[in-house]
Amino acid sequence: MTIGVLALQGDFDAHRRRLEELGAKVVLVKKPGQLDEIDGLVIPGGESGTFLKLLGEEGFEKLKQFVRQKPTFGTCAGAILLANEVENPTQAGLGAIDIRIRRNAYGRQLDSSIRQGRFLPEKPGDSPLEMVFIRAPRIERVGQAVQVIATEGNDHAPVAVRQGTVMAATFHPELSADTRLHQAFLALVDDTCRTDAPVRRL
Repeated sequence: MTIGVLALQGDFDAHRRRLEELGAKVVLVKKPGQLDEIDGLVIPGGESGTFLKLLGEEGFEKLKQFVRQKPTFGTCAGAILLANEVENPTQAGLGAIDIRIRRNAYGRQLDSSIRQGRFLPEKPGDSPLEMVFIRAPRIERVGQAVQVIATEGNDHAPVAVRQGTVMAATFHPELSADTRLHQAFLALVDDTCRTDAPVRRL
């Protein structure tokens, strides 16, 4: 199992370290052709508009094709890219997950914070999920096919979601000591690899 981390901007190295700590082989993806060599992809935080410029037309189309075929996990700006509806301002994206997301909804860099939330489904004895928010977007609508996997605040606002083989989080799990979201993504990739593996016949 080989996991790619899109290494165009943002703290992609923190994702690499976390995934390697969990036992994954990691490739830093800088060229579209590298997408053919990986089983799953992490799109890190950064600035989503800058991502689009750096990807270029060829890279964007290749990435769009990838997220429809293989597991992808977007955090912060990565979540914005994966959403099918973006506000503040509106922006084209990959349309891979049925959510409406609002950019910079938690405020500016100075308003960054560490919060406690819930990782779902919650089990007896589970500790709160630590969440690092930096110029974070907010998920304002969740489609019927989308599963909420983490919430935050008294209103249980969705902050991490999954639809099929696509996951998105509005915070930075790579900056926390809590590994549950990365573990969930690796399990998703592993399940997908097993499902897609050819059946050996005797």
